[in-house]
Amino acid sequence: MNQRETFHIEILGSDDAEVQTRVSVRTSDMAGARERALRLFARARVPQRGGEPAEAVRVIDGAGREVFRQSRFERGD
Repeated sequence: MNQRETFHIEILGSDDAEVQTRVSVRTSDMAGARERALRLFARARVPQRGGEPAEAVRVIDGAGREVFRQSRFERGD
């Protein structure tokens, strides 16, 4: 049986302290959480979405450490 870990994905607005969306996922590895975070970030950046566009996404592990982060500038948006 695989051990699963909980990761918290946060979609951030223009001010890094502003969390627009927070999702918790359980996965067996960091790669799965990273993939899910990038899909959520892409969906948050579409022009049809209401409100402020997302500026960054980050993944936080169960211990509260940031283990992945990507901004819109890194994506080339």
